Amino acid sequence: MATTAELFEEPFVADEYIERLVWRTPGGGSRGGPEAFDPKRLLEEFVNHIQELQIMDERIQRKVEKLEQQCQKEAKEFAKKVQELQKSNQVAFQHFQELDEHISYVATKVCHLGDQLEGVNTPRQRAVEAQKLMKYFNEFLDGELKSDVFINSEKIKEAADIIQKLHLIAQELPFDRFSEVKSKIASKYHDLECQLIQEFTSAQRRGEISRMREVAAVLLHFKGYSHCVDVYIKQCQEGAYLRNDIFEDAAVLCQRVNKQVGDIFSNPETVLAKLIQNVFEIKLQSFVKEQLEECRKSDAEQYLKNLYDLYTRTSSLSSKLMEFNLGTDKQTFLSKLIKSIFISYLENYIEVETGYLKSRSAMILQRYYDSKNHQKRSIGTGGIQDLKERIRQRTNLPLGPSIDTHGETFLSQEVVVNLLQETKQAFERCHRLSDPSDLPRNAFRIFTILVEFLCIEHIDYALETGLAGIPSSDSRNANLYFLDVVQQANTIFHLFDKQFNDHLMPLISSSPKLSECLQKKKEIIEQMEMKLDTGIDRTLNCMIGQMKHILAAEQKKTDFKPEDENNVLIQYTNACVKVCAYVRKQVEKIKNSMDGKNVDTVLMELGVRFHRLIYEHLQQYSYSCMGGMLAICDVAEYRKCAKDFKIPMVLHLFDTLHALCNLLVVAPDNLKQVCSGEQLANLDKNILHSFVQLRADYRSARLARHFS
Repeated sequence: MATTAELFEEPFVADEYIERLVWRTPGGGSRGGPEAFDPKRLLEEFVNHIQELQIMDERIQRKVEKLEQQCQKEAKEFAKKVQELQKSNQVAFQHFQELDEHISYVATKVCHLGDQLEGVNTPRQRAVEAQKLMKYFNEFLDGELKSDVFINSEKIKEAADIIQKLHLIAQELPFDRFSEVKSKIASKYHDLECQLIQEFTSAQRRGEISRMREVAAVLLHFKGYSHCVDVYIKQCQEGAYLRNDIFEDAAVLCQRVNKQVGDIFSNPETVLAKLIQNVFEIKLQSFVKEQLEECRKSDAEQYLKNLYDLYTRTSSLSSKLMEFNLGTDKQTFLSKLIKSIFISYLENYIEVETGYLKSRSAMILQRYYDSKNHQKRSIGTGGIQDLKERIRQRTNLPLGPSIDTHGETFLSQEVVVNLLQETKQAFERCHRLSDPSDLPRNAFRIFTILVEFLCIEHIDYALETGLAGIPSSDSRNANLYFLDVVQQANTIFHLFDKQFNDHLMPLISSSPKLSECLQKKKEIIEQMEMKLDTGIDRTLNCMIGQMKHILAAEQKKTDFKPEDENNVLIQYTNACVKVCAYVRKQVEKIKNSMDGKNVDTVLMELGVRFHRLIYEHLQQYSYSCMGGMLAICDVAEYRKCAKDFKIPMVLHLFDTLHALCNLLVVAPDNLKQVCSGEQLANLDKNILHSFVQLRADYRSARLARHFS
């Protein structure tokens, strides 16, 4: 069995167990081993080993049964012991409850006894205290203070408590009998109060927080407690304003005191609030007055800048102080302090603002016109002037002399930027300095000033001057600079609109003034658009007039009816070349002067008028066969020029005109076929007939017969 036990070494693996058993058995090795393989011997060994294992299993099983019986016995004993412990625990718990009830009973008796003792002791203490006060009162009555508490300076705290009580008692005594003693008590009361305040001051200078707290607690019941707080506030500010920035100094001071005041006073929020009130009403108010009064009447610009800066920095300081505990409604408290400083300046702020903005805007404009050596002229309105303007628009008659501006638009982006910058600053100051209820109304007043000087005095004046500078349509070599006015006015108005949205809208968005501002802006836009439309229309008329002059000067009757048709080179005429060059130049100028859909609208109007001019111009001549070919070449060039417009309608008009010119050269037999073609089929027959009549051979019976 010892051999068998050795085979059960851990970790146990059945295959290895069998292998080890085989190799340990003589004759159990392989046939090629040192000993011959003996299966019978190996079988015998296996049988014997199995018997040994069975015997071992029986022994182990008996041992396990024995251990199980022992475990069951011990479990019963342990369960019995636990039951006994539970019974003991229940007995102990019952004893504990009895003890707790007894303790509660004793405690009740003790409390009752304490109440009885207190009921007896309190009157006794009061009587003792009254006796002491009567003793001290007798000393004041006799006029000689003998008690150590009044003589020893180290017992000032006890003396203060006694004199404070005597002072209260003295208030109830009749004056006629006790006037002298009342006076002595009041005098001692005042002396001790002064000593305590002096002691508090000395402790503050030494930085003894604990002594300050002790003295402040004694002074709390004295009338001079507020004076103690005043002394503390005064000494806190000594040496606090050493920097150039009084607002930063004030913030640092309040932050330092906020950390300290809770360790000294029983009502720190009241003391801190009083310090802040002192800083605002004395230090800041005097500083603000000094900064504003010196420039209030002499320099409005500096006054407004200083007012805005000081108010902003004061509000910023107030925001920092909101972090501290100042009582229940610190927002209202701080707002009142700010208002008390600035109320005299904010009452008439908007009057100063609008007055300065008007004078500043007028100066900016006048400086600009002076730099141009230009004297602004009054633009007549109403009555005869309006009648003249309407007649001139409809008839292009030169009613009165036109103004020669030498190509000057009288519009300046620099001037506009300066005006907008001044107005932007005014809006910012208005937002900060106006009362919320007055903000929309004040912002509207600033907006009306911007409209007056930017839109009316500058843009509208430039438009009126530009309109007056547009020559009549029959002028030659006219400088058509009104498109430059259009371009600059458009750019300026974009800047005006941006400021309207960015700076004015936030101030009036939730008030009735919003609709009023939008209406005023709409009226200004409509007035300007009307003048721009008028100017562009008259400028287009001038362009057409210039083309007429070119055609009249350059186009000859012999161009379309040459004397020697055999020697004519097929090309466009000189008049066509110059007109196309002029048109391309104007198209480019229109594209540079406008943006968006306005470009297409103006180009379409110019293209229609250009087409009408060429159409009517071609109607003035008679065409031979070769002259008709020249006319077709001219129209082809005009059509190429029309492509630059990039307007489908204009190109279609010139395509149709080109097709009409084919009627000047087509063989008589093909006239009907050409007229019924795709481009000419929808045209009025009179138009077709009018072009056929321009042919030099129209009167021949053959042509008339074919076209009829």
